[in-house]
Amino acid sequence: MTTSALAFAFLSPTVIIVLLVFSMIFAAYAQYRVSSAYGKNVRIPSRGHITGREAAEAVMARAGITDVEITETGGHLTDHYDPMHKRLVLSSENYRGTSLAALGVAAHEAGHAIQHKTGYAMLKARMALVPVTQIASRILPFVILGAFFFRMFGLIDIGIICYAVLTFFHLVTLPVEFDASRRAKFELARLGIIAPGEEKGVNETLNAAALTYVAAFLGSLLNLLWLISARRN
Repeated sequence: MTTSALAFAFLSPTVIIVLLVFSMIFAAYAQYRVSSAYGKNVRIPSRGHITGREAAEAVMARAGITDVEITETGGHLTDHYDPMHKRLVLSSENYRGTSLAALGVAAHEAGHAIQHKTGYAMLKARMALVPVTQIASRILPFVILGAFFFRMFGLIDIGIICYAVLTFFHLVTLPVEFDASRRAKFELARLGIIAPGEEKGVNETLNAAALTYVAAFLGSLLNLLWLISARRN
């Protein structure tokens, strides 16, 4: 079979649909793993009884970061680092909690702050992609609606561009998140915030969270291939 024939077979509607179903199953599994790992380790208190806020502060202080505000917010797993305002936001259960899960999540977000301070290239790339990604996300539903429900097939090309942007954004996100987790695991152990044997709970929580980013990338990539297949067929 020629290369072009192989490419056409891979992009056939049937194959793409099968892969999309697989990606949805994988995404559901990733969410289950996150809920399961976090739910388990949020009930295991660290022996040092250090809160997530204190852990994030210690990790950043070790890196010489003193200008990042740590704030508390509501919601479940709403933790994030805001590079535009130099603000590390932790959900209440992780801000005040002393669990292994809270320490892992807080240190992960502190890892993003370290990336920002050191000028980590992939974080800078993701920040640069945010505006165009937001635009693509907003117009994509209307593009898909117009293309497949109102037969405005010229919109498929715009949809392909939007999904290409989203796929690239999710691809860039992978090393950013993996690196933040790597920094978190290393710093928590180096600073003595977690005791020997407690790294298992931290690793379990952060590794499960990483699956969600992989799932997002796969989902976006397969939707891109599906639109390319629809355009060709």
